[in-house]
Amino acid sequence: MNNSVGNTARLIGAGLRALLVLTVICGVLYPLAVTGIAQAVFNDKANGSEFRDESGRVVGSSLIGQRYDLPKQNPDDPEEAAGPDLRWFQPRPSNGLGSNSVNARYSLILSGATNRSADNGAVNGRCTDDAEEGTLCAQVVAAKEAVIADNSTAGHQVRPEDVPADAVTSSGSGLDPNISPEYAELQVHRVAERNGLAVDQVDKLVADHTQGRTLGFMGEPRVNVLELNTALKALSEN
Repeated sequence: MNNSVGNTARLIGAGLRALLVLTVICGVLYPLAVTGIAQAVFNDKANGSEFRDESGRVVGSSLIGQRYDLPKQNPDDPEEAAGPDLRWFQPRPSNGLGSNSVNARYSLILSGATNRSADNGAVNGRCTDDAEEGTLCAQVVAAKEAVIADNSTAGHQVRPEDVPADAVTSSGSGLDPNISPEYAELQVHRVAERNGLAVDQVDKLVADHTQGRTLGFMGEPRVNVLELNTALKALSEN
């Protein structure tokens, strides 16, 4: 009996010592080591890829998209949709993006994309004006019409064939921070007009913020909307 109690006590003691040692190693030393290495070697990425403006103020994360909308006329009305602030380059359409009217803050609402198929609402395999209301095709057609109307100016008419896919469709996460160079170029005339800038100035801004494929072959060329709009704000103020 005494031997049984003694063996049990030794096993419990060994288990408690192992728990203590593993807690210190896995719960204290390892996290501290990983955090220290991350802060020392990958400081920017470890802190959320924060992006700062010329004054050093954090205006968002370069990994998370933001919307650039006008304030709602009635903030308490959940049915009212905020309209885009056309002074800024607009991101991909998505209900997953937080609103941002001053290019200074962002708040995430949700992340996710539609579960509708690509041909939802298609007529004979194509998205046309005859698409049933509420279907994905109807939304794409409406978005395309809005893009054409918003980005056409007195001296520049956007053609339907000029509208790239990312101008009317969201990404899988709904939080994509990038747009294609084609979508950025499509917005140049409107942004220049709204900000009182020359088209060449805004065109150069887009070119300067266009990133190529990763390692030269992975992914597609892209433009980070937050970085582009932050540069646009600085250019407009100067």
